Amino acid sequence: MVRKLILALAISGIALTATACNTVKGLGRDIESVGQTADDAM
Repeated sequence: MVRKLILALAISGIALTATACNTVKGLGRDIESVGQTADDAM
């Protein structure tokens, strides 16, 4: 029982970490795109 709970928590933690990493990457790309658009407009 305890082993299953620990395994479930570990898998959940890995999934959340991977999702957060992808979100931060996407945010960085969006910010870079806005900066590039502003540079092109000038």
